[in-house]
Amino acid sequence: MEQEDFILMGTVAGIVVATIVLAYLVNRVFRRLIRRSTDILKNDPTNYQFLHHTITALVYVVGFSLALYQIPSMRTMSSSILAGAGILAVAAGFASQHALGNIISGIFIVIFKPFRIGDRLRIRDLFGTVEDITLRHTVIRDFHNDRILIPNSVISDEVIVNADFGEDKTCRHLEFGISYDSDIDRAKQIMREEVMKHPLHIDSRSPEQVMNGDPEVVVRVISLGDSSVNIRAWAWANNYMDGFVLNCDLLESIKKRFDKEGIEIPFPHRTLVQKGKPVEMQKK
Repeated sequence: MEQEDFILMGTVAGIVVATIVLAYLVNRVFRRLIRRSTDILKNDPTNYQFLHHTITALVYVVGFSLALYQIPSMRTMSSSILAGAGILAVAAGFASQHALGNIISGIFIVIFKPFRIGDRLRIRDLFGTVEDITLRHTVIRDFHNDRILIPNSVISDEVIVNADFGEDKTCRHLEFGISYDSDIDRAKQIMREEVMKHPLHIDSRSPEQVMNGDPEVVVRVISLGDSSVNIRAWAWANNYMDGFVLNCDLLESIKKRFDKEGIEIPFPHRTLVQKGKPVEMQKK
């Protein structure tokens, strides 16, 4: 009896070890495949990464199930469980609906691709880059290098701004308010010159617009405020990060040009009226 127990424990341990080794090999193969697909072939790694998580989960589930099945007491328990399979199915359905919802949402994300690994997303007040899509959640790395885990069923119901969906080029709006005494034409010229000489600026005009003589950088007065004339320039960059740097640099360079050439950026003025004491009281 002791020998049979020893053989049983050895079989169970062997299945567990084989499961762990197989999962390790699957991880290693998929990591190489994803690295080769991304770095050399320049393919989208989203499908491979999701398939990687799916196969790894199946290896563990099947392996540990086989290990448990080798134990006679577990087989007897499984027979009892099958007798009440109907009740367990209902209970399991209620208990796992969130988990199944996340898995199904993850499959839909991989199939329809509203975003992919490497895309830059904005979800409400969250900005970040998609780092991984697992069976349960999507991993987003924000600009502080923190990882944010969002359940797939939740992110599927959100309104997402994807900076990398379709073409990558992006437009930045540069808005300045100048005083009513300042030269509007000169301010517009300064903004246009600063945008055009920035190395990250690109010409987004179509061939038809070039033939029609449309300006490379559009600058327009967009509103007349209480104390300022508000001017906007449209600046284009190749991608989101270039656009961010372009926007920051131009805010600084245009402000310096305005200061140098006497273009005033007004700031709020407030007049305070303090009611004094009556004249009779002041004399006393």
